[in-house]
Amino acid sequence: MVAVGTLLTLGVAALASLFMAWAIGAGSSGSTPFAPAVGANAISVMRAGFIVGLLGFSGAILQGANVTNAVGTELVGGVTLSVTAAVIALLTAAILVALGVFAGYPIATAFTVTGAVVGVGLAMGGTPAWPKYQQIVSLWVLTPFVGGGASYVTARALRSERFSESATVPVLAGIVGLLVANMEFAGLGADGSSASIARASAVDLAGVGFGESVWFVASMLFVGIVAGAIVTRWMRTDPVRGQRRFLLVLGGLVAFSAGGSQVGLAIGPLVPLLDAVTVPLPALLVGGGIGLLAGSWTGAPRMIKALAQDYSSLGPRRSIAAMIPSFAIAQTAVALGVPVSFNEIIVSAIIGSGFAAGGAGVSKRKMVYTVLAWIGSLVLAFGLGYGVFTLVSSVFPV
Repeated sequence: MVAVGTLLTLGVAALASLFMAWAIGAGSSGSTPFAPAVGANAISVMRAGFIVGLLGFSGAILQGANVTNAVGTELVGGVTLSVTAAVIALLTAAILVALGVFAGYPIATAFTVTGAVVGVGLAMGGTPAWPKYQQIVSLWVLTPFVGGGASYVTARALRSERFSESATVPVLAGIVGLLVANMEFAGLGADGSSASIARASAVDLAGVGFGESVWFVASMLFVGIVAGAIVTRWMRTDPVRGQRRFLLVLGGLVAFSAGGSQVGLAIGPLVPLLDAVTVPLPALLVGGGIGLLAGSWTGAPRMIKALAQDYSSLGPRRSIAAMIPSFAIAQTAVALGVPVSFNEIIVSAIIGSGFAAGGAGVSKRKMVYTVLAWIGSLVLAFGLGYGVFTLVSSVFPV
């Protein structure tokens, strides 16, 4: 039997996690995926918030395990987060993110959660997990350059008179299809583990004329060709409408990926507490997904408007250019189990596509403020997490 006091503290931790999930849904995962589509007038703000909530919920369940385990068990060595530490970390990060939502600035959720968890973990006497930090920081630092650079190149290609949009857009759709074929989903593996569509197909078809490697490549190419063919038909029927349809698909893929990544930031600190109660990880993912859904439906429209209108005046071409590298980076982070900020991903890509048009519509002043907010949130979350836990543990031994 679990003691009443333990159940109460676990309940507080669960409420803190739901608050964090709401804040993330209202800010990062709820606003960024469809912001370029709204900026291109491909979908309304309210409809975007509704759809992104459903897709984020699905992504949390089907792709959320990697980042969740990383946040809960891999950021600090030598200690296991206590209930008190989890509550302090979650509340610290959630309050900072919520302040960003209401102020209209996209606080980097991954920075705040990572800083808070590391802060409380070190305050508990844990040791820094330097290899994981190197992996995380590398992705954070590379994201603006890789995402912004790829977005810039893609936008230039779409704007170039040497390439026809009716050919370029389907080629880009084919590339996206290859990425989709490599997305891992829970339950697709032969033993019930996660696996990609291409890998699961290759395992099932292995021995039917060819080896597994051949079928893996064939499966990827098949998905890519189908995606390119569908978008080709859209572009031939109505190029403008075809671009907007493709942009909505990209927004959906990024929203799904956001759920798979961001849910770990909300519920990851609860993972070490699961031993105290008989709650399986899938149930925890569902709870986190519900929190993301609620945040997307109630708070995301404000941030969607801020990103879509305040950062850059985007058309369909520049929006497509921003979303493709965003989707690729998001899936890379999910596969590696690295907490990543979708605000950083999307904003960097928006800047890259904006500069492809000569920097038109890009607010350099707000970009500077945003970057400072990202750095400040990491430092502040770490300091508050460490300081508050130290203070609480000195007054109430934990």
